[in-house]
Amino acid sequence: MNKMKVGLRMNKVIVIIGPTASGKTAVSIELALLADGEIVSADSMQIYKYMDIGTAKPDKIEKKGVPHYLIDEKYPDEEFSVAAFKDLAEKYIRQILQKGKIPIVVGGTGLYISSLINNIDFCHNQSDPEIRQKYLKLAEAKGGKYLHDLLCTIDRESYERIHPNDIKRLARALEVYEITGKPLSEHHEASRIHPPEFEYRIFGLRMDRDKLYERINKRVDKMIENGLIDEVRKLMEMGYDKCSVAMQGLGYKEILSYLRGETTFEEAVYILKRDTRRFAKRQLTWFRRMENVTWIDIENDFDPLAVAKKIIVEL
Repeated sequence: MNKMKVGLRMNKVIVIIGPTASGKTAVSIELALLADGEIVSADSMQIYKYMDIGTAKPDKIEKKGVPHYLIDEKYPDEEFSVAAFKDLAEKYIRQILQKGKIPIVVGGTGLYISSLINNIDFCHNQSDPEIRQKYLKLAEAKGGKYLHDLLCTIDRESYERIHPNDIKRLARALEVYEITGKPLSEHHEASRIHPPEFEYRIFGLRMDRDKLYERINKRVDKMIENGLIDEVRKLMEMGYDKCSVAMQGLGYKEILSYLRGETTFEEAVYILKRDTRRFAKRQLTWFRRMENVTWIDIENDFDPLAVAKKIIVEL
């Protein structure tokens, strides 16, 4: 395939965002082939090894020879923060630019994308493991909603941004407030004073809600068909259980509950589909608040190459 000439200066980076199952991966690979690009994943789950089916990682054939970064870099029981993502993503972006190629950042983790385009500085964030542990234990005893309600009283912006089930980020927000006396959202706002190192061109994929939900349901069915149950069972056999960081991810905690006898298979699949639809809705809410996004509407006959060509025209 002939490469298309893309009018980007040397510090420009393409970003593709959108909810889960919107076709970001397929579009980004076609775009990389057209524009001589390489892909940096901004997906908080694809960073983990051994977790392929439930995270919808592209396989070797789907990648079509396009280099991918920030996939399979951590073990499922390893912590991986947004600050670590930002450092690594910017390192890989520099490497791609130095090769004369175009970096394409792709993902649905809004906080990861925001850390890049808003140049959030995490260097000065103070931390206290004891305070954080206190809130994690509170969540164990009283649930994530309890932490979420606590956060509402001190940091409304973070309260609206962080999901009640995201215990780690809830604990972090409460920890920062207890240490500094200022909301985490205020720290983030103050950290955006300096412009980002790169110029980001952001493209969002969107489609009719019913169509998106249909794609999500079919994707879950396909994951089950492709061996998601066996993937989770193997992870359990390797010693990764519900205490492992990544096993709390969507698609894994539901199947884990089934394998532990806590739910039936039908219940697990129903919950997975429902919670994935809810997750997609939260992603869209996050992305709609972002500025300078060029939105591309996905038509009934989804053609990743045609969408990639539309992005090229907009550059």
